[in-house]
Amino acid sequence: MTDLHRLSIRELAEGLSQAKFSSRELTEHYLQRIAKLDSQVKSYVTVTPEQALAEADAADAVLKAGNATALTGIPLAHKDIFCTKGIKTTAGSRILDNFISPYDATVVEKTKAAGLVTLGKVNMDEFAMGSTSESSYVGATSNPWALDRVPGGSSGGSAAAVAADLAPFATGTDTGGSIRQPASFCGLTGLKPTYGRVSRFGIIAYASSLDQAGPMARSAEDCAYLMNVIAGHDAKDSTSVKKEVDDYIANLNGTSVKGLRIGIPKQYFNVVGLDADVKARVEESLKKLEEMGATLLEIDLNMTEAYVPTYYLIAPAEASSNLSRYDGVRYGHRCENPADLMDLYKRSRSEGFGPEVQRRILIGTYALSAGYYDAYYVKAQKVRRLIQQDFLKAFENVDVIAAPSAPTTAYKIGANLSPTEMYLGDIYTLAVNLAGLPAINAPVGFDKDSLPVGLQLIGNYWSESQLLSIVHQYQQNTDFHTQRAAIAEENA
Repeated sequence: MTDLHRLSIRELAEGLSQAKFSSRELTEHYLQRIAKLDSQVKSYVTVTPEQALAEADAADAVLKAGNATALTGIPLAHKDIFCTKGIKTTAGSRILDNFISPYDATVVEKTKAAGLVTLGKVNMDEFAMGSTSESSYVGATSNPWALDRVPGGSSGGSAAAVAADLAPFATGTDTGGSIRQPASFCGLTGLKPTYGRVSRFGIIAYASSLDQAGPMARSAEDCAYLMNVIAGHDAKDSTSVKKEVDDYIANLNGTSVKGLRIGIPKQYFNVVGLDADVKARVEESLKKLEEMGATLLEIDLNMTEAYVPTYYLIAPAEASSNLSRYDGVRYGHRCENPADLMDLYKRSRSEGFGPEVQRRILIGTYALSAGYYDAYYVKAQKVRRLIQQDFLKAFENVDVIAAPSAPTTAYKIGANLSPTEMYLGDIYTLAVNLAGLPAINAPVGFDKDSLPVGLQLIGNYWSESQLLSIVHQYQQNTDFHTQRAAIAEENA
């Protein structure tokens, strides 16, 4: 079958369970597509064909024995920030270019236990610091909708692989928008769960109080399948919350759009730099939800101007601490012929870290230094609480909050945005991580250059089922999530 990549996760699961095709045939189909097409997209850092086919054969045996899970035998790709036993895990950095993890991240462990087949590891911004996937040590990934554009970041490889149909779905991580923004740029659905909903164990840390893993796929239904596997408490992660996990598939029609109160923050739609086409497509999607029975209510989020400065004090401070472990002594890149210990530290880190990572380490170290800790880091944590309270106050009157996922569509590769321009591009996504809330991106149309536009819906704590349900029902009434880039239509 030449069109297996056009099937949804539900259709793939049904095809496997009914023996219309085998997991080996499905896996070979995706491996062939990767071999033929990924030289244009450059989404994969490491492809694991031998392991994938072995896992596919094992899945076929389980399917034949009648012991399969809902996802047994379906392939997926992992962002290269998840530790994978026996497979290189680089986090997009030279400093980890030789790192072979001795264990699996909990998310990887859970996908294996569910019978999913790992195709390989996909590209990302170095240590998840960026919005374009250009800062990766192995080079930039292209957006399948326009190969001269970025796929977004930091989970750009995950987004590009799914948008080019080089994987049915993929894992991503979101520290300040790194699932939602690339999903927006690549016309996908991407869910950032509530902080503590998905285990962080085995995810290479950027900012520990902000990082959260989630699914990236074409539809809310596809995301729900992966959430059913990866969500839940993990004793190995001290920030993982002991809370019952929903059946996200069963709840896809559980939230009625009729009577749903959608908050429209007036501050969000007056942001300098919000593209006119993006604003128009988002407003059209909200009108569609209104036609489906939702009520749109204007709200105030008065802390909007504090999002970017607060985030870019807290996240770099945590990065400064987390990345201090890469010293050239224990593992990772080590400079040649160091003169002494200090030379070893300096040159190993200077050679191993790229400019954006070095910039954030320096900002964070400064914010944590004696004399500035109270003035910057402690004050930012206080403002973070105010941002959280701003959202909680809004949720007293609305069920979800709507916003663009990004103020623009995908940038040109090599646009060389200044750090400030890049940071301001995260204006709509950062606060969700600061407050620990869940949020989802849904594709809602295209701009004048035929580039995808995304709508972001932000929910209250633990409302992942609600968000998936709203987007699922929207997708039953629209076809944006089914539209494919030209490269995705090619047969391998």
